[in-house]
Order: sequence, then C-alpha cells, then structure tokens
Amino acid sequence: MKKMYMVLSLLLVFVMVAAGCSTKSNLEGGAKTAEPKKEGGAASGKTTIGLSISTLNNPFFVTLKEGAEKAAKEAGVDLVVVDAQNDTSKQISGIEDLIQKKVNVILINPTDSVAIITAVESANKANIPVITIDRAANGGQVVSHIASDNVKGGQMAGDFILKAIGGKGNIVELQGIAGTSAARDRGKGFHNAVDGKDGVKTVASQPADFDRAKGLSVMENILQGNKDIAAVFAHNDEMALGALQAIQASGKNIVVVGFDATDDAVKAVNEGKMAATVAQKPAAIGDVAVKTAVKVSKGEKVEASIPVDLELVTKK
Repeated sequence: MKKMYMVLSLLLVFVMVAAGCSTKSNLEGGAKTAEPKKEGGAASGKTTIGLSISTLNNPFFVTLKEGAEKAAKEAGVDLVVVDAQNDTSKQISGIEDLIQKKVNVILINPTDSVAIITAVESANKANIPVITIDRAANGGQVVSHIASDNVKGGQMAGDFILKAIGGKGNIVELQGIAGTSAARDRGKGFHNAVDGKDGVKTVASQPADFDRAKGLSVMENILQGNKDIAAVFAHNDEMALGALQAIQASGKNIVVVGFDATDDAVKAVNEGKMAATVAQKPAAIGDVAVKTAVKVSKGEKVEASIPVDLELVTKK
C-alpha cells in the first residue's frame, strides 16, 4: 500500500512537471503573437508621400524639398524623395519605385512635361493620386497642379526690361529645358510683353537648360555674334548668373533679369550686378504640395490648380 502511494505521488509530480514544460513551450516557441509589418504607405497605416524631383543640383529645388520635408514633419507623415538628376528615364524609374512602395500620393516635379506622361499613367493604374509641382504634366490624370504663375512671371520680367532699357534695344532670351512647362510658360509671358514693341528686338533665344555653366557658354557665343545687346532675360537664376559671368568678362554693361530669386541671385541684385529676379517661393510650393497631398490621402477634394504668389525683386 505504501509502495502504491509512492508510485502515485511520483506520477502526479511527473504530470505537473510535464504540464509546466508544455505551457512554457507554447509561450516561448509555439503560437507567437504576430507583429505588425513595418511597411510604407497604406500597408503600415501611416501616410507616405513620394516626391520625385527633377534635380537637387539646383538651389531652387533644394529649397522646395526642404519646404516639403518641414511640412511632412509637421503633419506627421513620411516623405520619400527621389532625385531624377535631370534625367527623364531616371525619373520614370524612380516613380516606378515609389509605386512599388505603395505610397499614398506621388508629387512630381517633371524633368519633361511630355515624357513624364507614362509615369503619371502608371501611377493612375496603381490608383495612386498624382500632384504635379512647379512644372505640369501634359497627360495622365493629375489631381492638382501647384506652381507659380510662370506666364505672369515671364511678363513681369519682360515689362521690367522694357522699362529698364527705355523701350529700345536688343534683348537675349536664355531658355530653360525644352519640353518643360516652366520654360514654355515663362517664355510665353516674356514674349507677350516684348514682342511687337517698336525699337525692341529679341536677337537670340537659345536654350541653356536651366544650368549655370551652360548659361555662361551660351552667352559667350551670343556676345561674339551680337555686339549691341541691351538686356538678357533668363528663364531661371542659374542661367542668369552664368550669363552675368560672360557679360562681366566682356566688359559690357547689360541688364540681366533672372527667375526664382535664389540666394545667389538676390545677392547679385543687391550688389547691382543683376537688375532683377522674379521671386518664386520654392519653400512655399513644397509646403503647399505636402499639405495638399495629405488632404488627398484623406479623400478630401482639392483645387485642380493652386497658384503660389510671385514678386519682382530689385535692388533694395
């Protein structure tokens, strides 16, 4: 009887130990609690906005990006920035990556308004809303376009030049990248102001691709073939500053007007080297773009076109 009691006690201890081990096994190595996947976009529940920017080798777009980053931080959303480096194929590839990441909204600053259409359409097929900034896309479905009124800005520059040269003289136009809406619209506004005016002639309109080094070389060539130039209108400040270098080297006194009001250009204006620059507000464009994207991600309606104010900067 005593032996049977001992056997039963041992069995009871064995069962209790086995049950304890089994419970520990289930807690540590069996049915694990599933952790949420840390993915971007809608998958994580946090809004993620993609920003495809034409180039970060331009102070204007660096400031635009910084404005967007500040707005994203304040709104508590993620911002993924891809730099196209002024390469259309690279931009399209970058946008495809944003689509694969399943971002909620894509902001696009096109390198080329026509070539970007395929990327916009790809985002449309993936049901990702697209907003264009500074430069428009010529096709695909775009929820909103956020930019300065480039036509108005070009006209402001043209009107200023006419006044600065006394309504008489030869003018040079340095154009931006062909195919961009910014170059097209700024040129349109400029020609609205100066074309058909007696005593005024645009003796050269050549592209320098929004680039300072190209602005320098193109202006050097123009100066060799045109001895009597009264003014230069450049579609952006980088080209204007390049043209200024060429003009200074030639020893000529020529009115130079740019567009964007970058820090270097405003400094040149205040030093009396450039006559004026049309001030866009890149930080404001980036800020408004992100705030608009957040609204779109929540299903709110936004305006199809959202303008950002311009002003003419002259010497203080």
